[in-house]
Amino acid sequence: MTTKKLTYKEALQELEEIMLKFENEELDVDDLISNVKRSAELIKYCKDKLHETDREIEQIIKDIGAPEE
Repeated sequence: MTTKKLTYKEALQELEEIMLKFENEELDVDDLISNVKRSAELIKYCKDKLHETDREIEQIIKDIGAPEE
């Protein structure tokens, strides 16, 4: 399982699907650990994507010389 080529929206959607399985108790013990690992990968991907986006926005603001709030 990999997060490459995923969009932020797709990662969130996959996380929501996994969470629904947890909430509805649809996961058996055999699938539990793989879903927990995948959730961790997706959370890290989303967190990294948000930080990257924040840095890019800050750079754009800096480049145009607009005052930061």
